[in-house]
Amino acid sequence: MGGTGPVHEALAELPLVDHHCHGVVTTDLDRAAFESLLTEGEPGPGRSAFDTPVGVAVRRDCAPLLGLPRHAPPDVYVARRAELGAREVDRRFLRAAGVAALCVDTGHTPVPLTTPAELAEAAGATAHEVVRLEAVAESVAASGVEADAYADAFRTAVEEAVRRPGVVAVKSVAAYRTGLDLDPARPTDALVTASARQWLTDGGRLCDPVLTRHLLWTAVDLGLPLQLHTGFGDGDLRLHRANPALLTDWLRLIRGTVPVLLLHCWPYQREAAHLSAVFDHVYLDVGLALHHVGPARARAVLAEALEVTPFRKLLYSSDAYGLAEFHALGALAYRRGLGELLQERVDTDDLSLPDALRIAAWTAGDNARRVYGLSPAETSAEPSADPTTTERPHSRKV
Repeated sequence: MGGTGPVHEALAELPLVDHHCHGVVTTDLDRAAFESLLTEGEPGPGRSAFDTPVGVAVRRDCAPLLGLPRHAPPDVYVARRAELGAREVDRRFLRAAGVAALCVDTGHTPVPLTTPAELAEAAGATAHEVVRLEAVAESVAASGVEADAYADAFRTAVEEAVRRPGVVAVKSVAAYRTGLDLDPARPTDALVTASARQWLTDGGRLCDPVLTRHLLWTAVDLGLPLQLHTGFGDGDLRLHRANPALLTDWLRLIRGTVPVLLLHCWPYQREAAHLSAVFDHVYLDVGLALHHVGPARARAVLAEALEVTPFRKLLYSSDAYGLAEFHALGALAYRRGLGELLQERVDTDDLSLPDALRIAAWTAGDNARRVYGLSPAETSAEPSADPTTTERPHSRKV
């Protein structure tokens, strides 16, 4: 775990609720395919995704779960992965994460990924679905709907999607498509129809700001928790337009409606923390950042997030996508980083031990269980000492 003390010990045993993640690839990967999933960037000549903080973390912290020494060379690592096969690799890393429940975004599948049920089986956990709203809107557009019927058709499609068994939330990637600096007001029916007419003529992804506003307000009407990507992402993102502080006026308008979960946030974790402190319905995680900065820097990111965030407002997520390694690395970085942060505060008498243990339990799973209405059973799991068995280990990655 990278530390000792009662807080570290408690975090090592706490099963996690991963409130935002994705499926993992279902096929074996060669080195090029593995590296393409290892980075949010693009491959370039003479560069390797293994020569990044997350690439080093994979070779250091994930190699032992494949039966390799720490810091195994990239070619050795990828060869061992192929030798074990995708299903066994996924099982080892997902069991190592020590999760009891996962909330899975099913709306981004440029490559074949595991379903929530398959991810749950690999993890030995329960899984729930998060409906991506842009994917629903684009399926409605592809159906041949007329512009003046788009708003009703979208609402009907979303309502049908969230009625699927296991759906607990919806999500928007407005930060990617339009940026978060949107007019906060609900758009009029006339504006929606005019924008729909233009989009349905032009085709492509949903990038219209009026239709994005309509999408967000429709989400509010649904009454389910709403996840919003903020901060760090791939090259499609304009980072300065993904600052969650840009949502302030809209968040003020929707007070008293639905929980809003700000995902990832880095490098805007302090802005997200402010929003969680001043708005009762705002929550946050620092999920995607943790496995990219690695366990050594996770403490610093979490420390900034927790400077003013109410302790009942921070959730755990991995945002793991494609590679099962990210499920394990996210859990390790969170547990180690939060453990070091809380244990130091206990050691210096800034926190009592009971307070530190409550904060650990809240962020590990209790906060997510409360927001998403999950059962208490989904914050408990049986530990195992061996990361290569089918049970969850809590001596590493957890």
